[in-house]
Amino acid sequence: MPTYQYRCTKCAYEFEEFQLITEDPLDKCPQCGGKPQRVISGGGGLIFKGNGFYITDYRSDSYKKDARKDKPPSKETKTDSGKKSESSTKPKSSSD
Repeated sequence: MPTYQYRCTKCAYEFEEFQLITEDPLDKCPQCGGKPQRVISGGGGLIFKGNGFYITDYRSDSYKKDARKDKPPSKETKTDSGKKSESSTKPKSSSD
């Protein structure tokens, strides 16, 4: 539903109104009761957030695979140094 901007011709009060496209323009100012006139506005802006829709949505699988190869390795690499490793050598008991 579009937002229309109005300016009163009597008191210069400016306001916005959500209206259907099929609705008639407002004929009464909410402030003074005068006749408002629709004001031409720049409209709403379009904002893209994130990495970009074309990278994830419209690229081929082969392109994505090649792009992953070109990326430098991440700083967080998984290592087994923090894990306990099971040794195949058992401590010798005194009875052996």
